Amino acid sequence: MNSFGKRAQGERLERMRASPLWNGTGFRNIHPITPGLRDPTVPRPTLKEFLSSGGRRTPDGPLPALDPRERWSRPVQSGLRATWLGHSTVLIEIDGHRVLTDPVWGTRASPFRLLGPRRFQPVPLRLRQMPEVDVVVISHDHYDHLDYPTIRALARHSAVPFVTSLGVGAHLQAWGVAAERITELDWWESHRVPGTGLTITAAPSQHFSGRGFKDRNATLWSSMVMGTDRHRVFFSGDTGLTTEYATIRERLGPFDLIMLEVGAFHPAWGDIHLGPANALKAHALLGGGALLPVHWGTFSLAMHEWDEPAETLLRLAPAQGVPLLMPRLGEAVEPAHADAVVMPWWRGLDQGVPPARPVEVPALQRELPWPLD
Repeated sequence: MNSFGKRAQGERLERMRASPLWNGTGFRNIHPITPGLRDPTVPRPTLKEFLSSGGRRTPDGPLPALDPRERWSRPVQSGLRATWLGHSTVLIEIDGHRVLTDPVWGTRASPFRLLGPRRFQPVPLRLRQMPEVDVVVISHDHYDHLDYPTIRALARHSAVPFVTSLGVGAHLQAWGVAAERITELDWWESHRVPGTGLTITAAPSQHFSGRGFKDRNATLWSSMVMGTDRHRVFFSGDTGLTTEYATIRERLGPFDLIMLEVGAFHPAWGDIHLGPANALKAHALLGGGALLPVHWGTFSLAMHEWDEPAETLLRLAPAQGVPLLMPRLGEAVEPAHADAVVMPWWRGLDQGVPPARPVEVPALQRELPWPLD
């Protein structure tokens, strides 16, 4: 079962053990968990419930999607453009550099080919149709963020470097990525991508890790910040709501684009996943900026309806003054030039659901400290 990955050994393991987040047997969340995030009266879903396909956990048909290649061929006017490709996979174009986050082209968020959550929405283009990127950023080792077939393909056909959390490099190396292409970071450590003006910094998140039955928390989980002299982008990876986001704002902000997970939430998981309501609280702690919701619209990983994250955000964000980006899959958007109107493109896909109508949302008001080219 190569998809399970490999445990760290040797110098890699020694570096992990030197981390202040290491508790002797694995990594840990060290910040106190906010009371009330997890409802102890709600039982965790059973395996049968998790694997069930009942209700509206998936859409009736394919979601609208665009081929982004023509748009990618045009210059980025503001210097920052993002293209959501599904779940937590985003191509970020930042001041002439391309960053790909948590690339998942595989058909299942699972170690098995025939069992486990199957994606209900394909990526808008094949992996081989992607442009060359300057770096791949991987937040942690869960199957819906670290995908064996995708990494194998990247290892064979590309020399792209990887930046990830401590310990995850053991999986990458086992799957064919050369050791010199892998950089592993502890929280608050930074890496300047060679030949670019791009710096990747790992920051706190509140989650866990593991790909099998005996490797829980054997690797680190992180949020990631991608920055140049002109722009900064925050990517949450997977996380529960944590006041550490205020520290991230102070040390690494302000942010022009904030990408937060909004899907796969459950009352029993409130300490390890945000969901849409807590994503808005996290956005406030991070100091604002355009919000691009991720971690939805691709896999059914919780009990809620597939479009509930989007509907909740659209209901709550305008009243809180949050500049919301809700692009279709494959639709490249520039936060600085985003419309103050969101088209709920996900509506009307299921029987009995009203068709989409435009919804006004706040525009990005913060003055940018640089000229827009």
